[in-house]
Amino acid sequence: MKSFQVVDFNAPLQEVDQPTPQPSGKQVLIKVKAAGVCHSDLHIWEGGYDLGHGRKPLSLKDRGVSLPRTMGHETVGEVVAFGPDVTDADKGGLKAGDIALAYPWLGCGKCPTCLAGDENMCAVKPNSLGVYCDGGYADHMTVPHPKYLLNLKGLDPLTAAPYACSGVTTYSALKKVESAFDTPIVIFGAGGLGLMALSLLKAMGGKGAIVVDIDARKREAAEKAGALASVDGKAPDALEQLVKKAGEPIRAVIDLVGNAATAQLGFDCLTKGGKLVIVGLFGGGAPWALPLIPIKAVTIQGSYVGNLRETQELLDLVREKKIAPIPVTPMPLGRANDALRELQKGNLIGRAVLTP
Repeated sequence: MKSFQVVDFNAPLQEVDQPTPQPSGKQVLIKVKAAGVCHSDLHIWEGGYDLGHGRKPLSLKDRGVSLPRTMGHETVGEVVAFGPDVTDADKGGLKAGDIALAYPWLGCGKCPTCLAGDENMCAVKPNSLGVYCDGGYADHMTVPHPKYLLNLKGLDPLTAAPYACSGVTTYSALKKVESAFDTPIVIFGAGGLGLMALSLLKAMGGKGAIVVDIDARKREAAEKAGALASVDGKAPDALEQLVKKAGEPIRAVIDLVGNAATAQLGFDCLTKGGKLVIVGLFGGGAPWALPLIPIKAVTIQGSYVGNLRETQELLDLVREKKIAPIPVTPMPLGRANDALRELQKGNLIGRAVLTP
């Protein structure tokens, strides 16, 4: 089996050849067809998050991420073999040869949060594929249980791979602001997540979104993807532009960037009683004047990926509404380092997807 692993933080991924694993217990072995390259992979590769205000960066090593690690949490693969303890009931109709999306946001599987179906929120022992366990930057991968493999039923592996992260992340964030769908919402970031959010918002019945990005090419991509309008976040009158282009009070903002500048502008453009949902992890410190939070009665909520149920809902929605995929740039697995560097430089529109 060939894989590309983080051996040292901030160092190039290393190509590793080792025996293809055999599934044990309830595991399933898949042959990787596509692996999306997500901005979260950059944080894993770099080893941490900027917390701002002069604080020590949040170390992934301190959070339990050990090296070497094969990244890749947006993975589609062909089912090759089941572990010896897998029953027909476990398979749920899944069989060898099926093409499936691997749900990656696993927890301990035993705590009340996991048992309630919210493994992505597990605080006991997170086991996310490609983060705490080896993921899809490889030609084969094991998945702990068949229930985490969602049959694509004809969806294209290349364009479906991002649904495991950018898809379910934006879907879950959008569900948190559904009460504002009858008015324009504001979305910060027109990368893979932003373009995904635009297509999902329309399918979910939203009026539309104004997209904020500092990259003119990405703003253009957002408008082509159906944004009501776009705004350069660095423009000195960005706030005035947002208010004018919305045409009515802004009740919801989804920040897919998550730095001090976007958080401040997102907060400032909200009307009283509005909601700011922060998804992005670019980093920095909270910029708000604390008295304004109660004065504006604003809700500030974090949103972390999504659960297994939401991922299945998303795939069903994609099929039902025939949602157009975001742009993808296929790249051979051997160019994993190139894909990360292009993402780091901000050169990619949509998603780079590795193909073994």
